[in-house]
Amino acid sequence: MSHIPAMPSATQEHDVIFENIGMTFQTATGATQAVANVTGAIPEHKFVSVIGPSGCGKSTLLDMVGGLLQPTQGSVSIDGEAVTGPRRDTAMVFQEDSTLHWRSVLDNVAFGLEVKGVSKAERHERARKMIELVGLRQFEDHRPGQLSGGMKQRVAIARALAMEPRVLLMDEPFGALDQQTRQFIGRELLRIWEKTRNRVLFITHDIQEAVYLSDEVWVMSARPSVVKEVVKIDLPRPRPEGTHALPRFRELEDHLWALVKVEAEKTLGPGAQLA
Repeated sequence: MSHIPAMPSATQEHDVIFENIGMTFQTATGATQAVANVTGAIPEHKFVSVIGPSGCGKSTLLDMVGGLLQPTQGSVSIDGEAVTGPRRDTAMVFQEDSTLHWRSVLDNVAFGLEVKGVSKAERHERARKMIELVGLRQFEDHRPGQLSGGMKQRVAIARALAMEPRVLLMDEPFGALDQQTRQFIGRELLRIWEKTRNRVLFITHDIQEAVYLSDEVWVMSARPSVVKEVVKIDLPRPRPEGTHALPRFRELEDHLWALVKVEAEKTLGPGAQLA
Protein backbone atom coordinates (compact mmCIF):
# COMPACT_ATOMS: atom_id res chain seq x y z
CA MET A 1 0.00 0.00 0.00
CA SER A 2 1.47 3.34 -1.08
CA HIS A 3 0.99 5.63 1.88
CA ILE A 4 2.83 7.39 4.63
CA PRO A 5 1.65 7.47 8.24
CA ALA A 6 2.01 11.19 8.88
CA MET A 7 1.84 14.55 7.20
CA PRO A 8 4.81 15.65 5.07
CA SER A 9 7.00 18.39 6.50
CA ALA A 10 5.95 21.90 5.55
CA THR A 11 9.06 23.48 4.07
CA GLN A 12 8.41 24.57 0.47
CA GLU A 13 7.88 28.28 -0.17
CA HIS A 14 5.46 27.70 -3.04
CA ASP A 15 3.05 25.47 -1.16
CA VAL A 16 -0.05 25.88 0.94
CA ILE A 17 1.53 25.38 4.36
CA PHE A 18 -0.13 24.22 7.57
CA GLU A 19 2.09 24.85 10.60
CA ASN A 20 0.76 23.02 13.66
CA ILE A 21 -2.73 24.48 13.16
CA GLY A 22 -5.61 23.85 15.50
CA MET A 23 -9.10 25.23 16.06
CA THR A 24 -10.98 25.39 19.35
CA PHE A 25 -14.52 26.77 19.48
CA GLN A 26 -15.93 28.36 22.61
CA THR A 27 -19.51 27.30 23.38
CA ALA A 28 -21.97 27.78 26.22
CA THR A 29 -20.90 24.42 27.64
CA GLY A 30 -17.17 25.04 27.31
CA ALA A 31 -14.39 24.69 24.76
CA THR A 32 -14.60 22.21 21.87
CA GLN A 33 -11.41 21.37 20.02
CA ALA A 34 -12.31 20.66 16.40
CA VAL A 35 -8.85 20.40 14.81
CA ALA A 36 -5.56 19.67 16.56
CA ASN A 37 -1.93 19.96 15.44
CA VAL A 38 -2.14 19.65 11.65
CA THR A 39 1.16 20.22 9.87
CA GLY A 40 1.68 19.66 6.17
CA ALA A 41 1.59 21.10 2.67
CA ILE A 42 -0.29 21.15 -0.61
CA PRO A 43 2.36 21.49 -3.33
CA GLU A 44 1.85 23.36 -6.59
CA HIS A 45 -0.30 21.60 -9.20
CA LYS A 46 -1.60 18.99 -6.73
CA PHE A 47 -5.15 17.86 -6.03
CA VAL A 48 -5.65 16.91 -2.38
CA SER A 49 -8.89 15.47 -0.98
CA VAL A 50 -9.84 15.29 2.70
CA ILE A 51 -12.10 12.55 4.05
CA GLY A 52 -13.11 11.47 7.54
CA PRO A 53 -16.06 10.76 9.80
CA SER A 54 -18.92 13.24 10.02
CA GLY A 55 -18.14 16.24 12.21
CA CYS A 56 -14.38 15.66 12.26
CA GLY A 57 -13.41 19.17 11.16
CA LYS A 58 -12.90 18.77 7.41
CA SER A 59 -14.77 21.97 6.57
CA THR A 60 -13.07 23.77 9.47
CA LEU A 61 -9.69 22.94 7.91
CA LEU A 62 -10.83 24.31 4.55
CA ASP A 63 -12.24 27.48 6.14
CA MET A 64 -8.88 28.15 7.80
CA VAL A 65 -7.11 27.89 4.44
CA GLY A 66 -9.71 30.23 2.93
CA GLY A 67 -9.26 32.79 5.69
CA LEU A 68 -12.86 32.46 6.87
CA LEU A 69 -11.63 31.19 10.24
CA GLN A 70 -8.44 32.07 12.07
CA PRO A 71 -6.79 29.07 13.75
CA THR A 72 -6.54 29.28 17.52
CA GLN A 73 -3.05 27.79 17.25
CA GLY A 74 -0.50 27.65 14.47
CA SER A 75 -0.68 29.34 11.08
CA VAL A 76 -1.58 28.86 7.42
CA SER A 77 0.40 30.40 4.57
CA ILE A 78 0.13 30.41 0.79
CA ASP A 79 3.32 30.88 -1.23
CA GLY A 80 5.06 32.28 1.82
CA GLU A 81 2.29 34.77 2.70
CA ALA A 82 0.34 34.33 5.94
CA VAL A 83 -3.40 33.79 5.58
CA THR A 84 -5.04 36.39 7.83
CA GLY A 85 -8.43 36.64 6.10
CA PRO A 86 -10.15 35.97 2.75
CA ARG A 87 -7.76 36.39 -0.16
CA ARG A 88 -8.33 37.40 -3.76
CA ASP A 89 -6.05 34.62 -4.97
CA THR A 90 -8.15 31.92 -3.30
CA ALA A 91 -11.54 30.81 -4.64
CA MET A 92 -14.17 28.63 -3.00
CA VAL A 93 -16.94 26.36 -4.32
CA PHE A 94 -19.59 25.14 -1.89
CA GLN A 95 -22.23 22.40 -1.87
CA GLU A 96 -25.13 24.86 -1.87
CA ASP A 97 -26.22 26.63 -5.05
CA SER A 98 -24.36 29.94 -5.03
CA THR A 99 -25.50 31.29 -8.40
CA LEU A 100 -27.24 34.67 -8.52
CA HIS A 101 -30.67 33.90 -9.95
CA TRP A 102 -31.19 37.34 -11.53
CA ARG A 103 -27.94 37.25 -13.51
CA SER A 104 -27.12 35.35 -16.68
CA VAL A 105 -24.55 32.56 -16.72
CA LEU A 106 -22.07 35.01 -18.28
CA ASP A 107 -22.62 37.62 -15.58
CA ASN A 108 -22.55 34.99 -12.82
CA VAL A 109 -19.15 33.77 -13.98
CA ALA A 110 -17.90 37.35 -14.33
CA PHE A 111 -19.24 38.45 -10.93
CA GLY A 112 -16.02 38.06 -8.94
CA LEU A 113 -14.08 39.95 -11.60
CA GLU A 114 -16.69 42.71 -11.49
CA VAL A 115 -16.22 43.02 -7.73
CA LYS A 116 -12.46 43.31 -8.30
CA GLY A 117 -13.06 46.23 -10.68
CA VAL A 118 -12.08 44.44 -13.90
CA SER A 119 -13.47 46.20 -16.98
CA LYS A 120 -16.60 44.77 -18.58
CA ALA A 121 -14.80 43.81 -21.78
CA GLU A 122 -12.01 41.97 -19.96
CA ARG A 123 -14.23 40.21 -17.44
CA HIS A 124 -16.59 38.99 -20.17
CA GLU A 125 -13.64 37.75 -22.21
CA ARG A 126 -12.25 35.82 -19.24
CA ALA A 127 -15.70 34.57 -18.25
CA ARG A 128 -16.40 33.26 -21.75
CA LYS A 129 -13.15 31.29 -21.71
CA MET A 130 -14.19 29.58 -18.47
CA ILE A 131 -17.74 28.99 -19.73
CA GLU A 132 -16.24 27.29 -22.77
CA LEU A 133 -13.97 25.24 -20.51
CA VAL A 134 -16.90 23.89 -18.46
CA GLY A 135 -18.96 23.14 -21.57
CA LEU A 136 -21.71 25.76 -21.17
CA ARG A 137 -21.01 28.06 -24.11
CA GLN A 138 -24.51 27.70 -25.53
CA PHE A 139 -26.03 28.63 -22.16
CA GLU A 140 -24.17 31.87 -21.41
CA ASP A 141 -27.36 33.97 -21.72
CA HIS A 142 -29.51 31.63 -19.60
CA ARG A 143 -30.56 32.34 -16.02
CA PRO A 144 -29.79 29.77 -13.27
CA GLY A 145 -33.47 28.85 -13.05
CA GLN A 146 -33.15 27.42 -16.56
CA LEU A 147 -30.25 25.14 -15.60
CA SER A 148 -29.97 21.74 -13.94
CA GLY A 149 -28.22 21.31 -10.58
CA GLY A 150 -25.11 19.95 -12.26
CA MET A 151 -24.98 22.86 -14.69
CA LYS A 152 -25.26 25.34 -11.80
CA GLN A 153 -22.26 23.72 -10.15
CA ARG A 154 -20.32 24.06 -13.39
CA VAL A 155 -21.20 27.76 -13.35
CA ALA A 156 -19.83 27.98 -9.79
CA ILE A 157 -16.62 26.21 -10.85
CA ALA A 158 -16.24 28.52 -13.86
CA ARG A 159 -16.74 31.58 -11.64
CA ALA A 160 -14.03 30.35 -9.28
CA LEU A 161 -11.59 29.60 -12.11
CA ALA A 162 -12.23 32.98 -13.76
CA MET A 163 -10.53 34.54 -10.73
CA GLU A 164 -7.33 32.69 -11.70
CA PRO A 165 -6.85 31.53 -8.11
CA ARG A 166 -3.62 30.16 -6.72
CA VAL A 167 -5.73 27.79 -4.63
CA LEU A 168 -9.19 26.33 -5.29
CA LEU A 169 -11.12 25.24 -2.19
CA MET A 170 -14.08 22.92 -2.71
CA ASP A 171 -16.37 21.97 0.19
CA GLU A 172 -18.44 18.94 -0.87
CA PRO A 173 -19.32 20.68 -4.15
CA PHE A 174 -21.25 17.69 -5.51
CA GLY A 175 -22.97 16.66 -2.29
CA ALA A 176 -26.43 17.86 -3.36
CA LEU A 177 -26.34 16.10 -6.74
CA ASP A 178 -27.72 12.68 -7.64
CA GLN A 179 -25.14 9.93 -8.13
CA GLN A 180 -25.23 9.92 -11.93
CA THR A 181 -24.81 13.69 -12.16
CA ARG A 182 -22.16 13.62 -9.45
CA GLN A 183 -20.04 11.14 -11.41
CA PHE A 184 -20.43 13.16 -14.61
CA ILE A 185 -19.46 16.44 -12.95
CA GLY A 186 -16.53 14.71 -11.25
CA ARG A 187 -15.20 13.62 -14.63
CA GLU A 188 -15.72 17.16 -15.93
CA LEU A 189 -13.84 18.64 -12.97
CA LEU A 190 -10.93 16.29 -13.59
CA ARG A 191 -10.87 17.23 -17.29
CA ILE A 192 -10.82 20.93 -16.37
CA TRP A 193 -8.18 20.45 -13.69
CA GLU A 194 -5.88 18.66 -16.13
CA LYS A 195 -5.81 21.94 -18.09
CA THR A 196 -5.58 24.44 -15.22
CA ARG A 197 -3.58 22.48 -12.60
CA ASN A 198 -4.69 24.72 -9.74
CA ARG A 199 -3.83 23.57 -6.25
CA VAL A 200 -7.07 22.06 -4.98
CA LEU A 201 -8.23 21.21 -1.46
CA PHE A 202 -11.37 19.11 -1.90
CA ILE A 203 -13.67 18.03 0.93
CA THR A 204 -15.79 14.94 0.28
CA HIS A 205 -17.59 12.06 1.96
CA ASP A 206 -17.28 9.93 -1.19
CA ILE A 207 -14.19 7.70 -1.05
CA GLN A 208 -14.43 6.67 -4.71
CA GLU A 209 -14.59 10.33 -5.68
CA ALA A 210 -11.52 11.09 -3.57
CA VAL A 211 -9.49 8.28 -5.16
CA TYR A 212 -10.54 9.18 -8.70
CA LEU A 213 -9.74 12.89 -8.45
CA SER A 214 -6.75 13.14 -6.16
CA ASP A 215 -2.97 12.99 -5.96
CA GLU A 216 -3.24 12.56 -2.19
CA VAL A 217 -6.06 11.78 0.21
CA TRP A 218 -5.80 13.00 3.80
CA VAL A 219 -7.73 10.88 6.29
CA MET A 220 -8.83 12.83 9.35
CA SER A 221 -9.39 11.23 12.72
CA ALA A 222 -12.36 11.58 15.03
CA ARG A 223 -12.50 14.91 16.88
CA PRO A 224 -10.25 16.52 17.98
CA SER A 225 -9.00 15.88 14.49
CA VAL A 226 -5.52 15.19 13.31
CA VAL A 227 -4.51 13.89 9.91
CA LYS A 228 -4.33 10.18 10.66
CA GLU A 229 -2.75 9.20 7.35
CA VAL A 230 -1.82 10.65 3.98
CA VAL A 231 -2.49 8.16 1.19
CA LYS A 232 -0.68 8.70 -2.09
CA ILE A 233 -2.92 7.95 -5.07
CA ASP A 234 -0.46 6.33 -7.44
CA LEU A 235 -2.86 5.91 -10.36
CA PRO A 236 -1.57 7.31 -13.66
CA ARG A 237 -3.01 10.48 -15.16
CA PRO A 238 -5.06 11.21 -17.17
CA ARG A 239 -7.68 8.94 -15.60
CA PRO A 240 -10.30 7.62 -18.04
CA GLU A 241 -13.79 6.56 -17.02
CA GLY A 242 -12.73 2.92 -16.57
CA THR A 243 -10.23 3.86 -13.85
CA HIS A 244 -12.74 2.78 -11.18
CA ALA A 245 -12.45 -0.84 -12.35
CA LEU A 246 -8.68 -1.08 -11.91
CA PRO A 247 -7.51 -3.47 -9.15
CA ARG A 248 -5.26 -0.74 -7.75
CA PHE A 249 -8.25 1.63 -7.52
CA ARG A 250 -10.13 -0.98 -5.48
CA GLU A 251 -7.13 -1.50 -3.19
CA LEU A 252 -6.89 2.22 -2.46
CA GLU A 253 -10.63 2.50 -1.91
CA ASP A 254 -10.66 -0.44 0.51
CA HIS A 255 -7.69 0.91 2.45
CA LEU A 256 -9.27 4.35 2.83
CA TRP A 257 -12.60 2.87 3.87
CA ALA A 258 -10.90 0.80 6.58
CA LEU A 259 -9.17 3.91 7.95
CA VAL A 260 -12.36 5.98 8.03
CA LYS A 261 -14.43 3.16 9.51
CA VAL A 262 -12.14 2.93 12.54
CA GLU A 263 -12.49 6.67 13.17
CA ALA A 264 -16.26 6.73 12.62
CA GLU A 265 -16.75 3.92 15.13
CA LYS A 266 -14.88 5.92 17.78
CA THR A 267 -17.63 8.54 17.59
CA LEU A 268 -20.74 6.66 16.54
CA GLY A 269 -20.09 3.09 17.64
CA PRO A 270 -19.70 -0.18 15.69
CA GLY A 271 -21.35 -0.22 12.29
CA ALA A 272 -21.07 3.55 11.83
CA GLN A 273 -21.19 4.88 8.28
CA LEU A 274 -19.16 7.56 6.54
CA ALA A 275 -21.46 10.59 6.34
